[in-house]
Amino acid sequence: MTGMERVLPDFVCKGIENGIEYAYSFEPYFTPTLVLVPGFVKEAVESLSQTTGQDVETLEYLLGMLICYPLGMIMLALPYGKVKHLFSFILGAFLLQFTIGIQWIHQLISSLVAYAMFLVLPAKVAKTLVPIFAMVYITAGHLHRQYINYLGWDMDFTGPQMVLTMKLYSLAYNLYDGEVLRQGKENRASKKCAEVAISSLPGIIEYLGYTFCFASVLAGPAYEYKFYADACDGSRLYDKHGKPRGKIPSQVWPTLRPLLGSLLCLGIFVVGSGMYPLLDPSDPQNASPVIITEEMLAKPMYVRYAYSWLALFFIRFKYYFAWMNAEGANNIWYAGFEGFDVNGEPKGWEVSNNIDVIQFETAPNLKTLSAAWNKKTANWLARYVYMRTGGSLFATYGMSAFWHGFYPGYYLFFMSVPLISFCERLGRKKLTPRFSNGKKWSPYGILCIITTSLFVEYMIQPFQLLAYDWAVVNWKNYYFVGHILAVVFYVVVSQMPTPKKKEA
Repeated sequence: MTGMERVLPDFVCKGIENGIEYAYSFEPYFTPTLVLVPGFVKEAVESLSQTTGQDVETLEYLLGMLICYPLGMIMLALPYGKVKHLFSFILGAFLLQFTIGIQWIHQLISSLVAYAMFLVLPAKVAKTLVPIFAMVYITAGHLHRQYINYLGWDMDFTGPQMVLTMKLYSLAYNLYDGEVLRQGKENRASKKCAEVAISSLPGIIEYLGYTFCFASVLAGPAYEYKFYADACDGSRLYDKHGKPRGKIPSQVWPTLRPLLGSLLCLGIFVVGSGMYPLLDPSDPQNASPVIITEEMLAKPMYVRYAYSWLALFFIRFKYYFAWMNAEGANNIWYAGFEGFDVNGEPKGWEVSNNIDVIQFETAPNLKTLSAAWNKKTANWLARYVYMRTGGSLFATYGMSAFWHGFYPGYYLFFMSVPLISFCERLGRKKLTPRFSNGKKWSPYGILCIITTSLFVEYMIQPFQLLAYDWAVVNWKNYYFVGHILAVVFYVVVSQMPTPKKKEA
């Protein structure tokens, strides 16, 4: 019996099972679409799996990520225009069929349904209904996964679908913003997003090239359509007369740097997680996590916390690998290049950058930490949720939680984060003017770095544990110290007088 079956009424479980059975009945119709991956490729991967001792799923994902580099070199060599879009679409579909098999059809179905909505609905309506459709689809995917594979970490279509959700959501607003700006209407959010607004719906080939883009289909980053289109038609590098907009920089180092960094992160993850596993390596889905076993709970609190801190530290390198690898795969064909400024100077390579490891690991506050982690998801939430809801933190964190899924651990974390945010804002108002000299590595700055790390690592543990009972047992054995200290800090510091601003 799964975790969901234990809490849901029998008639609900029966309804879910009937729905799943009905959805699975279409499988024979979609099986013939698996034509892009030759049989000998699957056989070679299975043979490699037996040789290395790694499971097939992990190898397929790893090889899928790495193959993006030779594909990127081909993409670079192709002529600008539809050929690039078609290549991007077909090879993205190939990677999905290679890694998740028949489940690739979810990407195609949701992309085509959303495109039909873009065709028939006014932009003002589509910017609401397309995001709703995308979120309903990923919600169904998360619930399905959670029902049939509770606490499982197997790869399925929900990972790529999360990336697609951001793309469809963003594109809906890009089209709306383009229409608003074209009509000269006053809309503050649209003006702020003018850089990524588009004036018309892309053709179907261009659209599928974006939604299936091989360099971002498995792990993101989900940057806006305009950046993708500019890289495919050459307008990022050349003007309409074919003249370079500036001195085109080499993409060699912007490609090698994240590639080499990703391989280093992969090694650190494999070694570090082997030494400090958070979950039970023999049965992570069912056995009690290492950090709440009787043996671990018998140790002093500081020892348990230090172990958890290290375990979470090494887990992050799994994400660093995926995001840095994808960054290089985009940069190789200039999709990650920002273009030139008005003076013809290169702006940089931030389009596909999704993580700043050093900035994240040494963040002195939650704002800096959030800005350095999963940057394109943060951009999506900021541009299309936070700005469109009048700056609602509740809507923003709620959307982020829904997008991640429905494990209780996600919501325990996201409901705790505002507590840190409130304390941070209060500290910035009451304490920073007294002690900070504006330097990150000052004594006060270092104290902020350590405090941020300690509190965030405490709050985020449920995010990895997923299950409610595991998360609560874990926090309970810390006596909820992180929450209590945060409340005490807020109460005490709020009583302090606010320092007067220094006169210029």
